[in-house]
Amino acid sequence: MTGEHDLRLPLHCGTYAKLLLCVLVSVSTFPARPSAARESGDPIELAWSEGDVAGLTAIRSPDGRSTIGFVDYHQRRRGTLLSAVRIARFADGSSDEDQVEARIGTTLQTLRGRSIIRNPKGIATVDIEIDVEHGHITGFSGLGGERQTYDEHVALSPGTYWGPLIFIVIKNFEKNAADGHLVFQTVVPTPKPRVLDMELLRKDVTSLRRPGGKIDVVRFTLRPTVNWLVDPIVHMIAPESEFLVQLGAPPALARFAGPRNFSQQLIRIE
Repeated sequence: MTGEHDLRLPLHCGTYAKLLLCVLVSVSTFPARPSAARESGDPIELAWSEGDVAGLTAIRSPDGRSTIGFVDYHQRRRGTLLSAVRIARFADGSSDEDQVEARIGTTLQTLRGRSIIRNPKGIATVDIEIDVEHGHITGFSGLGGERQTYDEHVALSPGTYWGPLIFIVIKNFEKNAADGHLVFQTVVPTPKPRVLDMELLRKDVTSLRRPGGKIDVVRFTLRPTVNWLVDPIVHMIAPESEFLVQLGAPPALARFAGPRNFSQQLIRIE
């Protein structure tokens, strides 16, 4: 990300988000981890075809006992163009929205998208547009006197994924991973847009209870990765997400558990 580092984050971003950003800035001069066969910005290869999908999914409290919102998801494919909109609406009136467009074929290449965070009054507090093709991020975060605007030219690769594209990465994990790891580039509103690497790890096989019985699932963990020297510190303070995936043709998401929008509010989707 070009420009000066700005660590002034509003309280809703959470203490550990601020700590993580401090680490990101302070270690930016350390050597990167040794290169793997696949670089983080390389587009993933697709093992599964994508098509038209739509549906609603409940958002629950971390213990699964209370329904606190729902996810409204729409995905369309027209030729090689894949577009998706995912809106998470919460009972307090707030919402998180991700829009993406990608070119799809043998690989998944992101073209452009947008991320919007709205407060309980329905007012956008973050609105970021991401033009991957031209390496351009624009938008704003904050309200009133705390509002900041962004117009930044950054190095973005076609293998930059966020929002609904992340599960497509997980579905195609086996085709792209090395030694149980897969790293990809993302853009995170913190609320300032920041380009980060995210590491997806394949963990153990477990089971989930469902009406009528149990299903076997594979556990995946998603977390930021910065540098092989300081990753242990980052992983102690950074938010971590868990995906439980039922393997099949294609794999299906059984549960997501983790932080909402890189903040301290934990949610569960299943």
